Amino acid sequence: MQPTDRHDPAVEDQPHASSTRAPRLKPGERRIHILQTLATMLEAPKNEKITTAALAARLGVSEAALYRHFASKAQMFEGLIEFIEQSIFGLVNQIVDKEPNGILQARAIALMLLNFSAKNPGMTRVLTCEALVGEHERLTERVHQMLERVEASLKQCLRLGLMDANTQADHAAVPLPADYDPVIRASLLISYIIGRWHRYVRSGFGRQPGEHADAQLRLILQ
Repeated sequence: MQPTDRHDPAVEDQPHASSTRAPRLKPGERRIHILQTLATMLEAPKNEKITTAALAARLGVSEAALYRHFASKAQMFEGLIEFIEQSIFGLVNQIVDKEPNGILQARAIALMLLNFSAKNPGMTRVLTCEALVGEHERLTERVHQMLERVEASLKQCLRLGLMDANTQADHAAVPLPADYDPVIRASLLISYIIGRWHRYVRSGFGRQPGEHADAQLRLILQ
C-alpha cells in the first residue's frame, strides 16, 4: 500500500463539485485510499493522535463519509494491520521457498522486516503499537500475535539451520556453536528487530532501522 496524493472525489460530500471532477472511486478503491491516507498521516515525525476529523479533512470529505466505509477508527487500523500481515508473511514465504539454508532464511527475514519498516514509516508506528495508544486493546493484541507468528517462523528457520549444521546435510551450512539454542536466538532476533523499529520511530524516522544490520545479525545468528 503506497501513499498517494490523489484527492478523494467524494462527490456526495461536495454537491457543488465541478463537472470536470475525476471519476468516482469504487467502494473498494475508496477504502484503500482512506487507509493510504491514514498511513501517510502516521509518517509525520511528531507523534500526534490522528482523529477521524483530521483524516476526513485530509481526504476532503465528511466524517460521515468515512463511516460509510469503516464502522470505526479501530476498523481502519485493523485494515492497516491486515495489510502488514499479508505483506510480511507473503515475503516470509517467498524467502523460505527460495533459500534452503535455515540460518540464511532467518537473516533474510530479519533484513526484510527492517527494510519494510524503512519503506513504510507510518506502519512502523503500528508495529510498535505507538499509533494504537488509546485505541481498542484488541488492536495491540493483534499486533502482538503477529509478532509471535514471526518469532515462530524464525525459530523454525533456526531449527532447520541447526539440523543442517549437525547432520552436515548441507555443505553450505553455517558453522554453529555446540550450545546453539534456536529458541533463544529467535527471541533475541525479534527483540533486536522491535528495538530497531522503536529507535526509528523515536528518532522521527531519522535513524534507519537497517543501520549496521549485517554485522549485528551475524553476532545474533552465529
